[in-house]
Amino acid sequence: MKENKMKTRIILTMGLTLLLVALFCSCYTPNPLYGTWTDNDGNKIQFIDDGTFSATIKDSENELISYSGEWNVIDNVLMFTIKGDSTYTRNTEWDIRGAMLYLTWTANNNTRVLTLYHTAR
Repeated sequence: MKENKMKTRIILTMGLTLLLVALFCSCYTPNPLYGTWTDNDGNKIQFIDDGTFSATIKDSENELISYSGEWNVIDNVLMFTIKGDSTYTRNTEWDIRGAMLYLTWTANNNTRVLTLYHTAR
């Protein structure tokens, strides 16, 4: 009789543990921005899941400028903290429709309206 109670306890404990693991795993949804986004002009932004980014964006003279720093999202506002000689923050609204990311890039007097395609996760 004692042996049956122990087996029942072990089975219930294992079942409860599996249920909790399943609940925690199902709650996680990755950010849709993760990955690399590019366009046909050479503009590219890579969002990394540790909250950092790297970007290569053409300026008004069509030269590619590299940027890096941290990113964060609150609702539909994407906040870039750009690090370099000086650190500054730029905010932009963003939207993803299908595999296309729409945003306005502003840094170092360089403003570009971008439509980027998701090319890698």
